[in-house]
Amino acid sequence: MGKSITHKIIEKHLVSGEMIPGREVGLRIDQTLTQDATGTMAWLQFEAINIGKVRTDLSVSYVDHNTLQMGFRNPDDHRYLRTVAARSGAVFSPAGTGICHQLHLENFAKPGATLIGSDSHTPTAGGIGSMAMGAGGLSVALAMAGEPYFIPMPKVVKVHLTGALTGWAQGKDVILHLLGLLTVKGGVGKVFEYGGPGVASLSVPDRATITNMGAELGATTSIFPADARTREFLEKMGRGSDFTELSADADAAYDEIIEIDLGALEPLVAQPHMPDRVCRVSELAGKAIDQVAIGSCTNSSYSDLKNTAQILAGRRIPPSTDLLISPGSKQVMKLLAREGLIEPLLDAGARVLECTCGPCIGMGGSPVSAGVSVRTFNRNFEGRSGTQDGQVYLASAQTAARLALDGKFTDPATWGDAPERVELPAEVPSIRDLFVFPPAGDDAESVEILRGPNIVALEEFDALPAAIETTVALKVGDNITTDHILPAGAEITALRSNIPAISQYIFSRVDKEFVSRIKGLGGGIIVGGENYGQGSSREHAALGPRHLGVRAVIVKSLARIHRANLVNFGILPLLLVEPGDYDRLEQDASLTIPAAGIKPGNTVAIRLANGESVAVTNDLTKKELEIIQSGGLLNAVRNNQS
Repeated sequence: MGKSITHKIIEKHLVSGEMIPGREVGLRIDQTLTQDATGTMAWLQFEAINIGKVRTDLSVSYVDHNTLQMGFRNPDDHRYLRTVAARSGAVFSPAGTGICHQLHLENFAKPGATLIGSDSHTPTAGGIGSMAMGAGGLSVALAMAGEPYFIPMPKVVKVHLTGALTGWAQGKDVILHLLGLLTVKGGVGKVFEYGGPGVASLSVPDRATITNMGAELGATTSIFPADARTREFLEKMGRGSDFTELSADADAAYDEIIEIDLGALEPLVAQPHMPDRVCRVSELAGKAIDQVAIGSCTNSSYSDLKNTAQILAGRRIPPSTDLLISPGSKQVMKLLAREGLIEPLLDAGARVLECTCGPCIGMGGSPVSAGVSVRTFNRNFEGRSGTQDGQVYLASAQTAARLALDGKFTDPATWGDAPERVELPAEVPSIRDLFVFPPAGDDAESVEILRGPNIVALEEFDALPAAIETTVALKVGDNITTDHILPAGAEITALRSNIPAISQYIFSRVDKEFVSRIKGLGGGIIVGGENYGQGSSREHAALGPRHLGVRAVIVKSLARIHRANLVNFGILPLLLVEPGDYDRLEQDASLTIPAAGIKPGNTVAIRLANGESVAVTNDLTKKELEIIQSGGLLNAVRNNQS
């Protein structure tokens, strides 16, 4: 039996475990990336491991999230990241150079390589055949230290593509179609591997858009073959030597196959407040639009923005609609400038922002109260835009640009001919000299790591007690995201290197009394529904609750990365045996969890104060349970070192 791309890469990088779906496998990691919102903590954790130099083929520290630099906190973090990268042997990407995933795709990602990043959209690099996964910062820190990355062996879903995109349909519409089909939890425990004759019709930027938003399916990652289109892309980036042909065997076996006819797709949009609430653009015709934002790691490529400029050229957006554009990298900006494509954006009334994540994480660019905002981003969670009642819709760059001109949703059938699909020019300007490469040899030892007053050392957490006598500090519903647990935005994200300070915002947009209540209780647990912790990889959504005294979460199901983060910081992730028992676990209820009786995969009875019990189980491995019992992964690593 032949092998899929996924199986080939995992087999080559397998350090431990069996390649049986659901079994834990340890993978050697070739590359890592961090960004400043999650990266400062990851680098503090790397320093705590105390090995000095990174042990990967490549580690890159990007600054792309907290670039507003309001006050001293953000710039202090950026200075720390620059100096710790130089001392530790990592590449540093300064603020304004671009968005980490766009930059990594252009400059560093390789077919067949393993990559983990402290950002959930790291799978963007799957667009050129890299097995790229989002992870918590501590997992990335350990990978930088040369440790394997452990995941449950995923199932592999083949997405068989036929035909070619036509008209106004774009790569974004492929992944929106899948989200509408499968929902935000339809990819949990799976890798989506794209194949079939339709693959050849998709450019690398289209592929990267699709793999980027595979994160919204809850997938472990998504990946495309490395073929002639990949070779051409890498050659134009000046990296032809990084190309390795990579494809599935003709007789490869898959756990599931999904068929998509690209030619049958039309412009789609995700409605508030979930990426899987997908409908045709035409269904919303007539709805007024207050704002359009084009950019993010999903749709800020040269091809997206050239098409945007072509659509806007010689026309003007209505005064009732704001248009924000964020190029993905300075390379994209240079290409647009060289071809005279920035002027049409400005003349149309657009605001051209810095090459950063920006509005995607609520870092400026918030819509008006209750405003309708069409964005080319990957998430439209409630409040993520910075406006709590903002109504955010997700669409492709071409769809967003066309809607900006109309100032309202219109039927694509009335748009006329779509702009031609864009290919990279023969000569692409390099921005490689903008990266700060680490000094060679002993010169790195003389680098002083500079820390500002907002950078607070990691606290040490205590081990798991034999019994947890506790209270339900908060009860929430289904699809709670990491944005619900810890909001983004300029004010809060500036505190990512200060856990005591940022913890004051845990669940602040869900229940304003949560922090004071759990402090009064002296700790507690969280009860949740399906898909708890979906969304961002931000480990602060586990670190903050742990700092406040959360020792367990009891839910119906968990998102992959957040589950791993809970384990990393010593929080028990428990699953209800009977989903109906969710209704019996009320907020403020007192209960006892027999932690000493928990074994991998077993069922235990949680005792309620009224004498009743609720059965919970777990999907923990022996090693994961030992980590939790130690009080977290750093404790476990220290214990092993001693």
